[in-house]
Amino acid sequence: MKSTGIVRKIDELGRIVLPKELRSTLKIHERDSLEIFVEDSMIVLKKYEPSCIFCGEMDGLTSYKGHNVCRNCIEKLAGNL
Repeated sequence: MKSTGIVRKIDELGRIVLPKELRSTLKIHERDSLEIFVEDSMIVLKKYEPSCIFCGEMDGLTSYKGHNVCRNCIEKLAGNL
């Protein structure tokens, strides 16, 4: 993991500000969603990009009961019925 040398304090509501340069570099815009992961003792933020819950595909998604499913997986599931 690459260090940026940037240090930010957490405010009284638990928020931090991501520097504009970092947001621009990673194409993170106002109102974008971020996923939060924990790896050992690290907190990792990743721009949220919806994908199929079965195969991870990001094209041709349909939402079913709050989960994203791609066209290929829907066809495979329908073929197993």
